[in-house]
Amino acid sequence: MSVSLKSSGDLPTWDLSDLYAGPTAPALEADFAWARDQAEALVVEAEGKLAGLPSPQFAAVLKRYEALDERLGKIGSYAQLLYAEDMSNPDVGRFYQSVQERITEIASRVLFFGLELNQLDEAVLDGLLTDFDAARYRPWIAATRAFRPHQLPDAQEKLLLEKSLTGRAAWVRLFDETMAALRVPLEGRDLTSTEVLALMVSPDRKTRQAATQAFGTALGEQARVFSLITNTLAKDKEVEDRWRKYPRPISSRNLGNRVEDDVVAALISAVRAAYPRLAHRYYKLKAGWLGLKQLEAWDRNAPLPGAPDRQIPWREATETVLSAYRAFSPDLGKVAEQFFENPWIDARLRPGKAPGAFAHPTVPSAHPYLLVNYQGKVRDVMTLAHELGHGVHQVLAGKEQGHLLADTPLTLAETASVFGEMLTFRALLAAETDPVQRRFLLASKVEDMLNTVVRQIALHSFEEAVHDRRREGELLPDDLSEIWLQTQRDCLGDAVRLDDSYKNFWAYIPHFIHSPFYVYAYAYGDCLVNSLYAVYATAEDGFAERYVTLLKAGGSQHHSALLAPFGLDARDPAFWDRGLQMIADFIDELEGLPSHV
Repeated sequence: MSVSLKSSGDLPTWDLSDLYAGPTAPALEADFAWARDQAEALVVEAEGKLAGLPSPQFAAVLKRYEALDERLGKIGSYAQLLYAEDMSNPDVGRFYQSVQERITEIASRVLFFGLELNQLDEAVLDGLLTDFDAARYRPWIAATRAFRPHQLPDAQEKLLLEKSLTGRAAWVRLFDETMAALRVPLEGRDLTSTEVLALMVSPDRKTRQAATQAFGTALGEQARVFSLITNTLAKDKEVEDRWRKYPRPISSRNLGNRVEDDVVAALISAVRAAYPRLAHRYYKLKAGWLGLKQLEAWDRNAPLPGAPDRQIPWREATETVLSAYRAFSPDLGKVAEQFFENPWIDARLRPGKAPGAFAHPTVPSAHPYLLVNYQGKVRDVMTLAHELGHGVHQVLAGKEQGHLLADTPLTLAETASVFGEMLTFRALLAAETDPVQRRFLLASKVEDMLNTVVRQIALHSFEEAVHDRRREGELLPDDLSEIWLQTQRDCLGDAVRLDDSYKNFWAYIPHFIHSPFYVYAYAYGDCLVNSLYAVYATAEDGFAERYVTLLKAGGSQHHSALLAPFGLDARDPAFWDRGLQMIADFIDELEGLPSHV
């Protein structure tokens, strides 16, 4: 039943020295000193003076602010990545907290910059942007000024920034360290969350059941802590949203994503309406394949009987993903290769390491880093393809746009990652002619898509209900479990039975804590990519070039402008149905394959 780590020595670990040589590196202290000096210089040159600056001087101030923000971003990225290596190390935790505090102190000195930008009249701003070098920052300024109606007086904004360290950030850190320290007793071993989650997709049903129940028990033992964190952060958000006059808990996220409320509502409505023809239908099929009348929670992601259970070596996973990227675009492949030619990926499993996977963009003057917990399964290969897509996107946008304009809103941030997954999957599927093996591949992909689209909208529904009900008072762990089970049952249908062993699984979802209302971005990205891939399948030459141009744009354009060259419009209700239809088509194909496996 143990998780095999035999190939762990073959897996790469990242080298953070491209950022700093270590926590006590002289370069790090020098950058802090430089940032403090630059912040003070910016105060002297610009505080209270923005409206009266000549446009060329305003451009110079923008560049100075960007350079300062990038340097602070580099320092913060280093601390965050070091912390992700081992969240259980108290010395690293102390360093991470210290860095956050020092960055916040400097950032509070230049908080005036964004606040003053938002207070400028449009006519004054237009005059400041007449200089060419200033005008290129117009998209970033527009994104900043979108929050104008919700800005508080300067003193209150500064107080919120400084208090965030002992408020929201402290609760997020408590969640991270509680999850990192969580150990799940199972057959004489104490497993990390990453290890036990891997056992939950074991081919052996008894192993899956034991792992699921053990994880549920471990989460339940910490349910009061997780409930307190969830309640506190939800109340904290409700208070700030009320002061800022946001109409709904999701409103600030949509504004930051530069996406209209009705577009997000259309996505959520379309996915919920599709629950029966997607998840309900698929899991009924799967129950039949497994010889069951009804799936249990531990059967939902189970491999099909006879599915290959071999370990995929890291080298093979690397070549599989890179080949798919190169076949689509040699230029994209060259960018992707850099991650494997350099120590930019951390793939080994270690106690205390951050669970899951992510791509951290750091800053354009450096390069992104990828964290995965590679265990040699097909899903791990797809995760690698996903995070590599993020990394490639971050490299291209950073190089083309610079620090302030590179950041991509969530409406498009999942495009390259999900597209990279789709390229890898399609390459594997095209090479497979055996109907039985084709079923395994299709089923695996459908489950990934259901997890990305249907499950994420169910997670959104949970989050929405929690924040709405928290306004009426604190929620007990059992209240959270009730909401969790109901929203999960809605999306999974009668083919999946969820018992008490699953009721506390809400507690381990990091997005609820780190990034409230982030999760719909996965469904947004998957449906967008499905529509984008449908265009690619029938496109003439030039699609890859247009796609790379989209990635290079970063956050410099609205989603409508970036999708227009592909004939796509997220404001069209049919857009979401088109994306969901691809999942339905895969399920249709599965239904048509021979019933034996």
